[in-house]
Amino acid sequence: MQPIASPIQSGVSGTGQTRQAGQREQFSAEELAIVLSHFDIGTIDSIIEFPRGSRKAPKLLITSEQGKFLLKRRARGKDDPFKVAFSHSLQLFLASKQFPLPHLIGTRSENNSMLQWRNGVYELFEYIPGQGYPQTLEATFDSGRVLALFHKLLLDFKSEWQPPNGSYHQAPAVEQGLKAIPSTLSSGDGEMTRLLSFLLENYQKAAKTVDSLGLDTWPRQIAHADWHPGNMLFRENHIVAVIDYDAARLLARVIDVANGCLQFSIIGGEEDVSRWPDYIDESRYKRFLRGYDEVMLLSQAEIKALPWLMIEALIAEAVFPIAATGSFGRMEGASFLQMVQRKVQWLSRNSQKLIDTAEG
Repeated sequence: MQPIASPIQSGVSGTGQTRQAGQREQFSAEELAIVLSHFDIGTIDSIIEFPRGSRKAPKLLITSEQGKFLLKRRARGKDDPFKVAFSHSLQLFLASKQFPLPHLIGTRSENNSMLQWRNGVYELFEYIPGQGYPQTLEATFDSGRVLALFHKLLLDFKSEWQPPNGSYHQAPAVEQGLKAIPSTLSSGDGEMTRLLSFLLENYQKAAKTVDSLGLDTWPRQIAHADWHPGNMLFRENHIVAVIDYDAARLLARVIDVANGCLQFSIIGGEEDVSRWPDYIDESRYKRFLRGYDEVMLLSQAEIKALPWLMIEALIAEAVFPIAATGSFGRMEGASFLQMVQRKVQWLSRNSQKLIDTAEG
């Protein structure tokens, strides 16, 4: 029987776990024993840490007589039971349609897809083995195809919980982030000022171009809103699981498609971002869209919006972490923004070429 997604659960009391800054959250022995007692997975053979994803959301790989499972405690800020219930209702619907994703395991007593204990929210998933994105054209094609399948299945999806909205398109937070960067980087020199002005002007230009094509009038539906290689598991160049539905929200589908085009075609490299090329991998860009077209066709207006939405997505993705921390992962913020500037220039100069490629 499929679990149910309900944010209402009795027995919530106490306080959650804490951690020291910079350390990965861990389960306590008491916490683990009590949480696992709520799931019927048989005799447990082994439990090992699964140190992937957010440090604030501890995960364990559990092997039992019934198979392998992934136990997760949601990070603070992503543990609102009603938001989790929306995400779970979406996953349960997709699972019922045989979409490739890890299935949620219901609790023993109430068959609830989430467990609440001591102000923590816990999820247990089936574990699906797979590899990261192999960067092949075949895997890229499948990534576009599965995104279109996601959109097709969710065209008429309705949930009793309110889906979020908002995206990287025309987001006021991008301008606010750009204005905050000089203080975060402790750099207000002329070169940095010109760089940030360039990014803001190009972000606004791209957003206006997209709006002029009629984005506000296009249908909205549930989109994944975080479609990138890190949220997929592959086997033999095919997706075996799509993970992380926390960002799912109501959007025009092309916002999802454009971000996918960017994420699956962008070329990085070593930590020295000054050596990263300006251009994208046009073969992967084309193959991603061909995969999408196999299931659903984009309109001409949506295709014309793609390069401009890619520019918005690229700038937005860089701005938020750099405004907050001064860096992008392990990479220094100013150098990363200079690389983004080069890529934005290339996308802008080659926008018509990218449109022609998508239409061809």
